[in-house]
Amino acid sequence: MGWQILRWLRDQQEEIVGLVLHPQTRRSYGDRMISTAGIDQRAILDGSRLKTPTGLEAVRTLRPDLGISVLFDHILQPDMLDIFPLGCLNLHPALLPHNRGQYPNVWSIVDGSPAGTTLHFMDNGIDTGDIVAQRSIPVESYDTGETLYRRLEAASLELFKQSWPIVRNGQATRTPQRGAASYHRTQDVDSIDLIDLDATTTARKLIDRLRARTFPPHPGAYFVENGRRIYLRLYLAESQELGHNQPGPIKERED
Repeated sequence: MGWQILRWLRDQQEEIVGLVLHPQTRRSYGDRMISTAGIDQRAILDGSRLKTPTGLEAVRTLRPDLGISVLFDHILQPDMLDIFPLGCLNLHPALLPHNRGQYPNVWSIVDGSPAGTTLHFMDNGIDTGDIVAQRSIPVESYDTGETLYRRLEAASLELFKQSWPIVRNGQATRTPQRGAASYHRTQDVDSIDLIDLDATTTARKLIDRLRARTFPPHPGAYFVENGRRIYLRLYLAESQELGHNQPGPIKERED
C-alpha cells in the first residue's frame, strides 16, 4: 500500500524529498519504492534510526513540508513530528478508534468490531491522532483475514486519493477521536491462534477465529496433538440461493 501511494504521488507531480523504509530484513517492497521515489540515495533513511540524533538531523536536512506514514511500524517521537510544518499523516486500515495497532482485519472478524480505514494526523500515541477522513467497510460472512485485508487495502488507497487535495492545500479538518477504543499488539494473535481441542465454544466463535487467521502463506491457527502442531485454514464458498430447500451453485470467494 505504501508503494502504491508513493507511485500515485509521483504521478501527481508531487516532490518526494525523502523516503523512510523499514530495515532491510523487514522490507517487502523496498526496491520498488526506492525506484519509484527516484531520489538521491542519501535521502533514503532507515526507520529504525529515526530516534537517534543522526536520524533526526537527516530528516530535518530534507526540509519536508508534510510526512506520510503507511503501515510504518516505528513510533515517531514529538521531536520528529515537530519537523513537519503541515504535520504528519498516517493511513491506518481500521475505523479508529477501533482496532488501533496491529492486525485490524483479524480483530474485526473475531470480535465483531467495525472495520474501515482512517487517515489521521499523528501525535504522541499509537493511532490516536485527529481524524481527517474515514470510510467504513462491511465484514462479510465469507470474509477471511486475507479477503478483508485486501478490501481494506483498496479502500485505504481510495480514501487517500480522495483526501489528498484538501491535505495538499492545508485545508484538512481535524476531528478528535471519540468513543470506545481498542488496541492490539502483534503478539495478541497468540491468544486466538492455539485451538484447544477440548474446549467448549460455539461454532460461530471457532469459525470466526479460523477464518480471521486464514491468510496464506501465513501459518495462522493451529492445534497440538501427539506432540505435533497442525495448522488450519478455512475454505469459504458462497451459495447462490435458489430457495429455502434448494441451494444454488457454489461461488468461490476470490476477492
